[in-house]
Amino acid sequence: MLEATPKEIKTRKALRVNPCKTCEPVGALYAALGVHRCMPHSHGSQGCCSYHRTFLSRHFKEPAIATTSSFTEGASVFGGGSNLKTAVKNIFDIYNPDIIAVHTTCLSETIGDDLNSYIESIDIPEGKVVVHANTPSYAGSHIVGFGNMMSGFIKYLAEKSQAKTDQIAIFPGFVNPGDMRELKRLAKQMQVHYIMFPDTSGVLDAPNKGHYEMYPQGGTTVAEIRGLGAVKRVLALGEVTCTPPAMVLQAKCGVNFTALPLPIGIEATDQYLMELSRLVNTEVSDSLTEERGQLVDVILDAQQNFAKKTVAIYGDPDIVLGLTAFVLEMGMIPKYILTGTKSDLFSKRGEALFAKFGVSGCQALNNEDLFTLHQLIKNDGVDLMIGTTHGKYIARAEDIPLVRAGFPVLDRYVHSYMPLVGYRGAMRLLEMICNALLDRRDRDAADEDFELVM
Repeated sequence: MLEATPKEIKTRKALRVNPCKTCEPVGALYAALGVHRCMPHSHGSQGCCSYHRTFLSRHFKEPAIATTSSFTEGASVFGGGSNLKTAVKNIFDIYNPDIIAVHTTCLSETIGDDLNSYIESIDIPEGKVVVHANTPSYAGSHIVGFGNMMSGFIKYLAEKSQAKTDQIAIFPGFVNPGDMRELKRLAKQMQVHYIMFPDTSGVLDAPNKGHYEMYPQGGTTVAEIRGLGAVKRVLALGEVTCTPPAMVLQAKCGVNFTALPLPIGIEATDQYLMELSRLVNTEVSDSLTEERGQLVDVILDAQQNFAKKTVAIYGDPDIVLGLTAFVLEMGMIPKYILTGTKSDLFSKRGEALFAKFGVSGCQALNNEDLFTLHQLIKNDGVDLMIGTTHGKYIARAEDIPLVRAGFPVLDRYVHSYMPLVGYRGAMRLLEMICNALLDRRDRDAADEDFELVM
């Protein structure tokens, strides 16, 4: 089928083909799973909840728990207040979470359910909490839903305080548990006292103990979310994803924030560490300086294999911008960078990176789909693709090596445990990129050019 994709590009206003995103509730569910002993709750039909859970489970290879209001025809017409009231009682009685995080769906948003009034009318057990976020599936993307759910937790729980603690809040963005672990490791190396919110490490990468735990040990606690109003500062990693919830916390509790690019590659990781250093007045450790030097060394060692190679990068906006900055540092040319999330900031930051590194003829596209990317590649090809599993069909049709990165990766394993952020994550990325290009070189080599040492 993909061989039939036409080269001629026409403007499409009401149609997406092979979207480069999924719906808001997926992001909301993932954010809620990053809160300790939290039960995500889908206020809509059973089918919606099943899809969102399946989408996450296929990426993480772990069960993504969630409950649902189980809308039928009656709730769809008259509202889901009764369903939510019954659901909350049953969830606390049967599953005993500390907190229920309700997110809306297309159905409940279309009929106009007022979640605030519903929750206020529910008899919530002492010591338990119910929060909500509006996440219509027909607007935004999973990135928007992730940020909306973060904002929901903050609106309900964060408490303003005149006395500030010495803690730094780290908003990691929509990244894998392995990335969150690496961000925390770097913060510990810098002797930072921090609250990471949300934190899916220890939840969606929990160890197999031989028995099922509905609520693993990981996740940001309710007490920590309440304490966000007293932190010294927020580091919002990933401007597109984390700036909105950081602004909500600033408006509610007066906590200032610094928005930084997701720390992928050399300069972005430098920025993260230097900001931590400035906030807590500590020096960057020798071990981190050594890691940085190793990354620079391997880039120089392998530079001849990827210099001036062209690449198409697609996926979530902050991940794509981080990958773009890193391949530019490596000397590659990001001919096309594309996200399905609507964000003029993405295009602006992409264009700024092109100008900074002096590359021309590159395009930064937001609110686009993979059909557009395929057409662009058909008109002017690239040496490599970096992105999610959904691009594998384009890679196959056009015979282009693919490095899987971002969300979702549905056809490989272990990726969610391994970081892309930090110097170590950059070394892993470099290895994957370089090996993909070298494997292609081996595959295409004539017998007389098939080298042992490369």
